[in-house]
Amino acid sequence: MLFADDAVVYLCLHVQCFSHSLRVLRMSDGMSLGKVHWDLSVCLLIAWVICYFCVFKGIKSTGKVVYFTATFPYLMLFILFIRGVTLPGAAEGLKYYLSPDFRKLFDPDIWRDAGTQVFFSYAVCQGVLTALGSYNKYNYNCYRDCLALCCLNSATSIFAGFAVFSVLGFLAYDLNVSMEEVAASGPGLAFIAYPRALSMLPAPSFWAVLFFLMILFLGLDSQFVCVESVATALTDMFPRYLRRRGGREILILVIAVVCFLLGLPLVCEGGIHLFTLIDAYGVSGTSLLLIACLETIVIGWVYGADRFLDNIEDMIGYRPLCVWKYCWLFVTPAICGLTLLYDLAQIRLVRYYGYQFGVSGAVLCGLLIITPLICIPVFIFVALCRKPDQMTTPSSDLRQARPHKPILTLCNLTVLRAQGQPNRRADESHEKIMMEEPSGV
Repeated sequence: MLFADDAVVYLCLHVQCFSHSLRVLRMSDGMSLGKVHWDLSVCLLIAWVICYFCVFKGIKSTGKVVYFTATFPYLMLFILFIRGVTLPGAAEGLKYYLSPDFRKLFDPDIWRDAGTQVFFSYAVCQGVLTALGSYNKYNYNCYRDCLALCCLNSATSIFAGFAVFSVLGFLAYDLNVSMEEVAASGPGLAFIAYPRALSMLPAPSFWAVLFFLMILFLGLDSQFVCVESVATALTDMFPRYLRRRGGREILILVIAVVCFLLGLPLVCEGGIHLFTLIDAYGVSGTSLLLIACLETIVIGWVYGADRFLDNIEDMIGYRPLCVWKYCWLFVTPAICGLTLLYDLAQIRLVRYYGYQFGVSGAVLCGLLIITPLICIPVFIFVALCRKPDQMTTPSSDLRQARPHKPILTLCNLTVLRAQGQPNRRADESHEKIMMEEPSGV
């Protein structure tokens, strides 16, 4: 419990942070968007111009840009870590970070938030990794890269925690408040609490520039890969029109312009309220959980987990661990399904600085959740109309190394039988893929 003077200091901190938000965002009182802030819209335009010129030439140029934009944040994170651990009060922040509260394990909200973080951190069920991986050769060891990505991502998150909580410990020490009061989650941590701590350091402008440069490059990285995944998907769907000379440049330009126009409502007076709803419900944990559940069910129980393992073995030269088979069949669908049910039972409108969204906010939330899920029944309907007898058969371009083997077995019992022999077209397509040069990704 805080003493009276500490409470006053902390209250002043929140009032100051709120006033900063009002001054920068110039928020309206309701859901009305109001006028567009020209300075914020210029920043949005600059971000999309940078994104366009980094990705419009193709995956090779994008990969070269990402070498810098992905490694620079690591350098900044290391610098902030070194500075953070040398500050007074950093030990308390690190102690708070490394001291687990096991009671939180019984809080379903913690598991839901952790699952959502994993989805966004690994770009699961968003098509990004699939689109980028499609540029590799057929025999590229994607299995090794997946394991490396998981380890690197988790290690980065743990290391970032040291850099963040060491500085937050200094903030708590300087304000003489508890760590629980300053360790906020969400956008407030990145744009209010942490910058507030940096402003108390010697040469605060220098540290603020480093921090926001890191945030900028992290955002650009996400922007690059998302645009690339959309462009790749559209190009694969309409190769006749988009693989012509200059087709990619025009496509990326259209994507950038459309995304810029869609972002303009977010920089209006009521944009922060709209942003809060999109952040919570647009391609949110609810949508991603359902997509993940359906993906694993389709791979494990429709396409066949054994056939999927055979495909991976044919590509990389050795068979992955069988534990993944049971994850696709049981573990992942169960975890995603139970979390989804809890998420739906606890769904409620979020608040932003005490503002409660009304009926219009509820309708918008429903649309944000349903819209990305509409693609699933639409594509199923299209596939049924085109080739209803080939819904569960693999593409003729995908080589099947063991066509006579059952596609799913459990405890030596055949659950799904084999679906026939590969045709000549599949073998020829495989040979063509094997002879292609690597893309350099």
